[in-house]
Amino acid sequence: MIGKMFAIKRSLNVICGALMFSALLTICKAKPAMEPEVRQSENTIADDNTEFLKSYAAKMSSYMNLTVSPCDDFYEYACGNWKLVKPERQSKHKRSNHHDILYTLIDKTEELLLSNSTMASDLGYANELRIAQQFYNACLSADLYPMPAADPAYLALIRSIGGFPAVDGDAWQASNFSWFNMSSHLTNYGAHGLINEDVMQQYPFFPYFKLPELGFDYIVHSDNIATDDTKGYKMNEKRMREYLKTYGLSDEKVADVIAGVFAFWREVLQIGDRFDENSDKCDALTHSEKLEPFPLWKNYYDIAWGDLNFGEQSYRFCDFYYHELDKVCGKHKPAVANYLAMKLIYLMDFKLKSTKFQRDFCMLSIHKSMPYILSKLYVLKHFADKTKTEIENIIVELRKSLVLLLENDNWLDEDTRKEALLKEASIKPRIGALKDDNFTDILIREMNNLTLVPGSYATNNINLRKFSTYMYRFNGFHHKELSNETSPLRLLLGIQVNAFYYVLDNSINVMEGILHPPIYHDAWPNSLKFGTIGFIVGHELTHGFDSVGSMFDGTGDMRNWWSLKSGDVFKNRAKCYVNHFNNYLIPEINRKIDGSQTKNENIADSGGLREAMNAYRSHMKQLIRESNSSYELKNEQMPGLDLSPEQLFYVGFAQLFCADYKEEHYWDEWTDHHTMDKYRVLGAITNDENFAQSYNCPSGSPMNPSSSKCRIW
Repeated sequence: MIGKMFAIKRSLNVICGALMFSALLTICKAKPAMEPEVRQSENTIADDNTEFLKSYAAKMSSYMNLTVSPCDDFYEYACGNWKLVKPERQSKHKRSNHHDILYTLIDKTEELLLSNSTMASDLGYANELRIAQQFYNACLSADLYPMPAADPAYLALIRSIGGFPAVDGDAWQASNFSWFNMSSHLTNYGAHGLINEDVMQQYPFFPYFKLPELGFDYIVHSDNIATDDTKGYKMNEKRMREYLKTYGLSDEKVADVIAGVFAFWREVLQIGDRFDENSDKCDALTHSEKLEPFPLWKNYYDIAWGDLNFGEQSYRFCDFYYHELDKVCGKHKPAVANYLAMKLIYLMDFKLKSTKFQRDFCMLSIHKSMPYILSKLYVLKHFADKTKTEIENIIVELRKSLVLLLENDNWLDEDTRKEALLKEASIKPRIGALKDDNFTDILIREMNNLTLVPGSYATNNINLRKFSTYMYRFNGFHHKELSNETSPLRLLLGIQVNAFYYVLDNSINVMEGILHPPIYHDAWPNSLKFGTIGFIVGHELTHGFDSVGSMFDGTGDMRNWWSLKSGDVFKNRAKCYVNHFNNYLIPEINRKIDGSQTKNENIADSGGLREAMNAYRSHMKQLIRESNSSYELKNEQMPGLDLSPEQLFYVGFAQLFCADYKEEHYWDEWTDHHTMDKYRVLGAITNDENFAQSYNCPSGSPMNPSSSKCRIW
């Protein structure tokens, strides 16, 4: 049970700042002649900030569709034009405003990769940086467009793990083929064939499994490939045809192979349809049919983990599914092998739309495969004490807001309230990344196991994929050498667009890589900062008190600290979110949001937004009080945007989630535990009375429905 929960999810440096400020004052007093230079420097900074704010306000305005009333559809109002003005970049997934921070990071890390050999040498990582540079340069100089799917290196790998009957013909022997073993081998490169593996983010970091997602560019379900005129059918057919034609197969042979794969998929999908892709229902079928454990899982651990023994914590996906899948695979052996072979090619595919995106791909590849050295250099180069101090202060304000909510929520009995406040008081804020130089050094040194093969980028691509997967599994492979207090590797990576709550040490983690527009900029007014990074901090704080976080106490131990009465109220309030989000229809795929699956993220969005607005209002009262009411409202606005400070707060929040989806992307995210971007925004603001006040939305309007609003905190 704990494994499934984790599968779903997921200090104020005032003294230093005061010393720096004090030192500056001392210099100015000792050398009056320097004062004009200081003032000129300050004026220059102020002028630069003013120009930046004008430019960024214009960018925010360009995202908005001002023909739509904010009270009718706030997402369209705030984000309606984003997809029309977004910069063109390499991506195989949906594009979104906050995910695009990744492009900011790869631009900055390319500079580090190409020009910071001195810093790397000083740290003792000259050789590791050289390895990263070699792989990057090899990628840039390779012929990657169009994808050379028939490269001998790919075919040799496919043959070594199960074969490619479409290419090998009679040389491929069905009697020697194991679909399960080939799928196990695919996981070593990060490919999800018929085993959809992930790794638990807690000691001993063992693997866990989800229902396999079939398809290539477009995840298939029974209805979206029911006929050959659906987009799901056409996109997957096109991808397979492209790969198979590179091997010189005839049109007739290509059509036959593709038909076989679709026939296989359709039978497999019928298995999942029996339990609606719900693993609990699948487990119930296992028990009702009295099935024995599926016997091949030992093969997976042998192939993927070197027979590493995780003991009782080894985990299998629903046995019913794999018993039934084994029957279907037995009927379609050549089709299964062809599908898995092409699934491996698809993983290796660069998916470039043109050669102009090759630099993006190459940098993203290095960023994913060798993140620890890049993170080390990036944090040293770009993470300023001023930024850290401001984020610390924002966290302090958000925690004050959360404490007030916990103190004043009248549905909590006093014993439960006391426990909740104790948990809040022990939350650990971590900004930038977890500092562990020794462990980070071990991870960086692993790069020395990579060898560049001149003249064969396919081989280098394979090696990088395997290395990347090994590093993702690193803690699991080495868990016997590690303390059971070891943190997940993601806590060490400052260079990621991420913030998260980690339940096992009761910490919120704001990684350095996230601190860029549209999430944060130090020149922004407080109203925008609290609507963006403030919301994100509030979101992560609320995860400590969602339906999973609330099962753990302030020390990270699983313990029920709820009274029966308060626990029942909590469940009823959480059910409101389930019902609310169940009503959102995604017309592009004719599916509704799963309110149960997305419940905790929706609770965190709603709580985080309310906490951030309350924190902003409290912060402004303090500023006005400290300035004897001389603080000017214009300081909280963006030049050129006709928005009040609180309206700007909500536009900043919404524009985090400006996104551009294609039909296939909805299927990618439909099974995610986050609600899709548009409905995240609409769900949060329609349950927020502060939003309706800020925009004067009348009761009964689409963004201020007259029905009761969902609220836990």
